[in-house]
Amino acid sequence: MLVPALAAVVFSSTAPAIISTARYPDARPGLAADTLRVRVVDSVGRPVENATVTLAELDRRRVVDAEGWAVFPDLPVARYTLEIRRLGYAPDVRSVDLAVTQEVVVTLLVTALQLEAITVTATRTGIDPRSSPLPSEELAGEALLRSQQVSLAHTIDGLAGVRTLSTGEQVGKPIIRGLTGPRVLTLDNGLRLEDYSWSDEDGPSIDPLLAKRIEVIRGPASVLYGSDAMGGVINVIPDPVPDARGGSSFVRGSTEIYGGTNNGEFGGPLRVEGASGSFGWRGILIGRTASNYHTPAGNDSTPTGTLYNTGFYAVNGEVALGLNGRSSNGTLRYEHYGGHFGLLDGPPVPDDDSLGPLRRLGDDRVQLLTNFVLGGLRLETRSQFQHHSLQEVVDQSRVGTEEPTFELKLNTITTDVLLHHTGRPWLTGTLGISGFYQSNESEGQFPLVPGATTGAGAIFAFERATAGRWNFLAGVRGDLRHVNADSNAALQRGTESRTLSSITGNLGVVYQPIPGFSLAANLGRAFRAPTLYELYTNGPHLGEDRFEIGLPSAKPEVSLNTDLSARWQRGRVSAQLAGYRNQINDYLYIEPTGGTATVITEEGDTVALPAYQYLQTARAVFWGLDFSGEIAATAALSLRGRFDWVLGDNHATNEPLSMIPPVRGDLEAELHTAGGGPLGRAYLTAGVELVGMQTRLGPFDTPTDGYALLDLGAGLERMIGPRTINLGIRVRNATDATYTDYLSRYKLFAYGQGRNVLLRVGMDF
Repeated sequence: MLVPALAAVVFSSTAPAIISTARYPDARPGLAADTLRVRVVDSVGRPVENATVTLAELDRRRVVDAEGWAVFPDLPVARYTLEIRRLGYAPDVRSVDLAVTQEVVVTLLVTALQLEAITVTATRTGIDPRSSPLPSEELAGEALLRSQQVSLAHTIDGLAGVRTLSTGEQVGKPIIRGLTGPRVLTLDNGLRLEDYSWSDEDGPSIDPLLAKRIEVIRGPASVLYGSDAMGGVINVIPDPVPDARGGSSFVRGSTEIYGGTNNGEFGGPLRVEGASGSFGWRGILIGRTASNYHTPAGNDSTPTGTLYNTGFYAVNGEVALGLNGRSSNGTLRYEHYGGHFGLLDGPPVPDDDSLGPLRRLGDDRVQLLTNFVLGGLRLETRSQFQHHSLQEVVDQSRVGTEEPTFELKLNTITTDVLLHHTGRPWLTGTLGISGFYQSNESEGQFPLVPGATTGAGAIFAFERATAGRWNFLAGVRGDLRHVNADSNAALQRGTESRTLSSITGNLGVVYQPIPGFSLAANLGRAFRAPTLYELYTNGPHLGEDRFEIGLPSAKPEVSLNTDLSARWQRGRVSAQLAGYRNQINDYLYIEPTGGTATVITEEGDTVALPAYQYLQTARAVFWGLDFSGEIAATAALSLRGRFDWVLGDNHATNEPLSMIPPVRGDLEAELHTAGGGPLGRAYLTAGVELVGMQTRLGPFDTPTDGYALLDLGAGLERMIGPRTINLGIRVRNATDATYTDYLSRYKLFAYGQGRNVLLRVGMDF
């Protein structure tokens, strides 16, 4: 066996993986021109067991064999993007032209740095994140394992510029650069997630345990994804369905059990997958349950420190089938997300556990994805049908015996057809069309919105050109949208019809003066169509304990975002700093009118609720800074830091906007073994989260003090025979500090969660 020239073990480096196209003596003689063989070794030439190699264009993944080989047979001759990953090593991404090279040797270098290899969300095709003008970040591998929580927002809260608007520990809404709700678009495997997560009490209907990696784009991306991608995009990407072309059939699986001490949370996934020839399949079942959570100490509203009616249970999962041909592949995927979530509408009392409000939701999605490689062209289709239902029951003791307070049903069909051209390495891009149809049904005692149908279509182009050290990206998109809203006597709304159109665009440039360092600038125009809720609600929202009035004349929001960033990923350092200004015209917001509205419940009780009304201001402006960095101080010690700061102002009233996150900074130190070998990988972490006070308040905000939280962690990954065992422990708020989270919807009557010890045990089989 030929040994690569690098003889010393490099423990902490992010230098590019070393690639050789020389033939190994043990390679097959007369290698077929339609077969790509990839060998993955470490810096002294040993095979890197359990490394994965993904062929991005055809969404095929291989786990390397004992000799380090991954083989992709019977491929059409074209240019491909290879992504190579292994826990404890720097990931790598390479472009390979099968017409020139049929065999590649990749040398992965050991590192504890949490590095990105590729982003598909920023351009719709694979790209080095340092070549993207928009700041992007991913959560994958060990970092994702450590962060996974019940909600997507809580899982990604550790990324710079990303925060969580929380309703207890079970429901979270992502905030990106001060924007949340319908201004942040969530994707499931590249497809729009359509649910009611614009409502304050609801978050995206997707389980983070289904993710192989999560990509986040900070900044507008309407040119690629249309309405709602105004503040940023979150893309939850699953593993490709396995295939066994050119290899033996197999069945494999994994399981994990986790538990938390603070709220008695318990659950975990069971995963089984297999392949035979060109056919592959996967099934994942996830169960979660938890009781009430506790704060470090009580206050006048919560004397015991127990937040009643904050428990939940959920059953989620997916079934996926895949078929791989020579130049094409297709995936059929069914996904379910659903459960019951307790909510508080005021200071908790013991009776809330049986009499408090309850949220019941169910979300079912069927996705069909196809890829066809035609030389320098690739045709990709992505289609999805999604059924989403949401109920609120005010009195749990009457579940099943009374009409829900409200019941919303949403059916959505989404289709994208994308034509990618990759024949010339200096010019790549995507032409796309998108279609969208949605029906909304509203039932219950107090319907929140009228029934409605929405149809939309779009066409866009996005191109990337490379000239030496310069990368240029440009895109343009046209959207047309039509809404028909039914009349609703309870809401005092008549039949409404609206048509709107929008042109969005993006222009970015990236300059790499030296290897590993890049400077980027981006100018983007985005838009957001008003939700049905912002337009036509006119009734009690009991979960919010208020009467809400929509704005039927609301215009679409239009934003102009400027983003400047610098990125360094070389040697022992990885860092990125970004500054931005995002101006949103016709910004929609809600505020109290100062009056009340009287509501008569089903029981005949009269309730006076404070009235809130949606308004639109001519201009709102957000600006701020994001920073994240990591240093491999020694072979066994890594230091990480993160900082984000954002301001938001209503220029019409010269007042701050509501619910803008306070300044935050984090520091973390990690001790670890080099990892990657049969002795396994272990780590110890200690980190402090510093959150500033928030006294820059909107019209009905409440100030909060700053605080510091200590987090501790430890973990181990080890091979025992053919199986990989993962152990992890994390202690959040280790000192049981008392604090008030400005972004918690319970902050008026409860402190944040107290000490919570989470234990995770996982195993392959």
